[in-house]
Amino acid sequence: MNPRAALLSLGAAALVVPLLLGDAPPTGKPKVIRNDLCIVAPATPYDPASGLPMIAPRPIPAGARCPVCGMYPARHPHWSAQVIFRDGAVHYFDSPIDLFVFLQRVDHYDRRYTRGDVIARYVRDVESGQWIDAPAAFFVQGSEARGPMRTADLPAFASRDAAAAFARRHGGAVVAAAQITPAVLQGLYRGAPHQH
Repeated sequence: MNPRAALLSLGAAALVVPLLLGDAPPTGKPKVIRNDLCIVAPATPYDPASGLPMIAPRPIPAGARCPVCGMYPARHPHWSAQVIFRDGAVHYFDSPIDLFVFLQRVDHYDRRYTRGDVIARYVRDVESGQWIDAPAAFFVQGSEARGPMRTADLPAFASRDAAAAFARRHGGAVVAAAQITPAVLQGLYRGAPHQH
């Protein structure tokens, strides 16, 4: 193909592709292109061969991605969290704050599920690294500790005493899971969650 024909083909494609994608033809005014498409990996299915009960917390696979921020939770084991659905599938999170953001709008991040499908929520005790039931955990809000996204987060603890000791060393206030409201999350969450 000669260079002139190649340019004409490219010009035609520039006009036809937007029409096929439902965009209007160029009007001389630059179009704002939004880069808000994000494809979240589906929840990791339950593997009965693992020997773990379906409702038990699971080890985080190295390739698992947080459905809220896209980070790799296995890289931040003491901050990680997970949610298990009725069918045994699990989503992993790089921090407690992303778990709570996810729980506010489950079907926004994964259209296959709703909040009613969630049967278990776990966070890691920041000090011991053990999985703990998120609704029974205590968190420190407003401490100097920074989570995996290098912003304010919610370090989790199995006991109020451990959370209070952490707060004395690093600042902040101890809160129970039930106190983590959308307003609290809005004040803490400085990440750039994917737009779904």
